Amino acid sequence: MRRLINGTLILTAVMLLTAPNSARADNYFNPWAGVNFGKDAADARGGFGVSAGTMGAGVVGGEVNFGYSPSFFGSSSDFGTNTVIDVMGNVIVGVPFGGQHGSGFRPYVTGGLGLIRTQIDAGTIFNVSSSNNDFGWNAGAGFMGFFNTHVGFRGDVRYLRNFNGDVINTLDLGSLHFWRGSVGLVIR
Repeated sequence: MRRLINGTLILTAVMLLTAPNSARADNYFNPWAGVNFGKDAADARGGFGVSAGTMGAGVVGGEVNFGYSPSFFGSSSDFGTNTVIDVMGNVIVGVPFGGQHGSGFRPYVTGGLGLIRTQIDAGTIFNVSSSNNDFGWNAGAGFMGFFNTHVGFRGDVRYLRNFNGDVINTLDLGSLHFWRGSVGLVIR
């Protein structure tokens, strides 16, 4: 009986030591600051936000991106209080050069769907107030560069656009569209 227990313990130890490592997701968190530019952004206006995601087995993953752009359509003295908020769920595809641990570089492309909210409150002088919640989409490309296993730098450029109409009737491209360039810290 003792030989059976010892043999079982040795066999179990060998199996544990030689078993392949489990696949580990490459999770990340990215606070960012950016600049909105293009047709609907008044000149070049700043924005900020956060992204969080996972790269699954290393190449394909998903992320949630939240962006806040105050004074998107112009300064508050010229146009009143105005903002654009976007929340997108994206697919991200990027090949990690240097692996998923330690220093490395990952170029990527991303795209997804979500919500774009515009709000304009021109105050008591013009008595104009408007807010819209529209479906929207975004697509872009960028890179993540890691200094070590946990800390790195991220930069990307994205195109954002809303849809007009509704999903049941007609879903047309909307009139609100702009580009965003952003940079930030990435923690995994």
